[in-house]
Amino acid sequence: MAQAVVAFLKNQFVMRDGFEQRFFAGCSGIFGHGNVSGIGQALQEHKDFRYYQSRNEQAMVHSAVAFAKMKNRLQTLACTTSIGPGATNMITGAAVATVNRLPVLLLPGDIFARRNVAPVLQQLESEHSQDMSVNDCFKPVSRYWDRINRPDQLITALPEAMRVLTSPSETGAVTLALPQDVQTEAYDYPGELFRKRVWKVHRNRPDREALVQATEWIKNSHRPLIIAGGGVLYSEAEELLRSFSERRGIPVCETHAGKGSVLHGDPYNLGAVGVTGTLAANRIAKSADLVIGIGTRYSDFTTASKTLFEHPDVRFININVAEFDAFKHGALPLTGDAKVTMEELNDALSGWTTSHEYQSECKALVEAWSAEVDRIYAIRNKPLPSQGEIIGAVNESGDPDAVMVCAAGSLPGDLHKLWRTRHPKQYHMEYGFSTMGYEIAGGLGVKMAAPERSVYVLVGDGSYLMLSSDLVTAIQEGCDLTIVLFDNDGFKSIGGLSRSLGQEGFGTRYVFPENGILPGDTDEDVRTLPVDLAANAASLGARVIECKNVGDVENALKEAKKKKGTTVIYVRNDRYVDVPGYEAWWDVPPAEVSEMPAVQEARKNWELMRVKEQYHFSRD
Repeated sequence: MAQAVVAFLKNQFVMRDGFEQRFFAGCSGIFGHGNVSGIGQALQEHKDFRYYQSRNEQAMVHSAVAFAKMKNRLQTLACTTSIGPGATNMITGAAVATVNRLPVLLLPGDIFARRNVAPVLQQLESEHSQDMSVNDCFKPVSRYWDRINRPDQLITALPEAMRVLTSPSETGAVTLALPQDVQTEAYDYPGELFRKRVWKVHRNRPDREALVQATEWIKNSHRPLIIAGGGVLYSEAEELLRSFSERRGIPVCETHAGKGSVLHGDPYNLGAVGVTGTLAANRIAKSADLVIGIGTRYSDFTTASKTLFEHPDVRFININVAEFDAFKHGALPLTGDAKVTMEELNDALSGWTTSHEYQSECKALVEAWSAEVDRIYAIRNKPLPSQGEIIGAVNESGDPDAVMVCAAGSLPGDLHKLWRTRHPKQYHMEYGFSTMGYEIAGGLGVKMAAPERSVYVLVGDGSYLMLSSDLVTAIQEGCDLTIVLFDNDGFKSIGGLSRSLGQEGFGTRYVFPENGILPGDTDEDVRTLPVDLAANAASLGARVIECKNVGDVENALKEAKKKKGTTVIYVRNDRYVDVPGYEAWWDVPPAEVSEMPAVQEARKNWELMRVKEQYHFSRD
């Protein structure tokens, strides 16, 4: 049965716009008693199907997710584990894939289907059912889930798995739980199952009547705004979006997933929007009378917790392959592929543009924001550099053709505002789930998908300590990664959030407790932990360059580019110097009852903002 799985995966292809490619680029795995003699033996036998040895089950799913993102969801990896903790370690990775709508196939081992030797090692027993294992935990974070209790069930399960994996609207994690005894059983499978199959990814078009109405709405608007989400990039519609924006005079702002849809220097590029947005984007968003969402799911960061769009008569048009997202905010839904939908809208709007006054206003805001980024890049904070300066050093001194990878902490917010994107795939941010530990494994996946590009991984000390083990995998695979390790002495992002809530950064700094009590974040007389992250990275086999200032980082980037292999650039930065917020709010409720005056004050401020949250209803 396991041999049949691998033989099937080898012969699955996808095609879009006439371009055909193999869908699975291989399989990552860690073997245990639940898969070593099944999938493990099958991978050993099928040497033409690449196997990647990982160090952590969660990390290998992150690599697969990053690979699929880099490939615009048209190629991915499978991941296999044993039953038990090996399987459940993948659950976070499955959630990352499903939340971000990225295809990944998970093949965890499972308990014996024949049951007679139960309970086996790592079996979760239930007094209510014998048909349950830890793999049932994958159900809420998988787009498709099945347990193969008989070898012949593969014949119907595998095509269903492929249907979901290759669907632009339904894709995410697919989990096929494989009982360890069934994996090794023989079955006379039909040869048709293993013949080459090409899954065509179609570009669906929206309803004609809805398209006519959308055209009317745009022509009647005075201050339209485009929000570009990840769907623009997955549709490979970024060139069309830039042309559409310039021809129609409609400014574009970007979500985390959509950053790169427009590039640094594009005249109508307002930059990031929402909680982590720019002053330019948020100013225009507040006064927009029409919001055109393209491939976005409108997270609370994008909408500033439903406070951003303040125009009393604001309307929404949503272009999305997923009907679920197309209808959000009471929008006029254009359910279809971003590229072909914009092509039809562009033709229908022939000759129409926004007013010269509106275009001039947008361009002035773009120029003002560029000056603000220049200011932050050049702060030269002492004695430790600020995070914004270091981002500037990587952005300006690094390879302009590189890919930057990040995921969690305070870095995503600063990067979303400050990073100047030079090509559509340069900004690789996992912010659908904002997963600590994604960064290094994600960088590995990006490098596997695009070996010709340099890859910069930006990671804070919190994420690094959580999941750095795939540094070893990167070295084993000969991947040239440049990892910029920001040492914040703790959790910088949540430290800042905690202080803003009146809680003094409690529990967010790496210090020893005093008399059993953990000191506050800003207390000066503290004993910091004697952790040497640079030495840790070196012990895993990386080349390490320690830096004290921005100039050192710039020189280290040049040095890393000269040499092959994985380089870690280590730099301490000031955990208290933040990039400002720009007229956007995030709903994080402080405690309603507290003895702490600072928390009481934060609650009062929160209540003033909470009433500004809106419901957006459909408008004819």
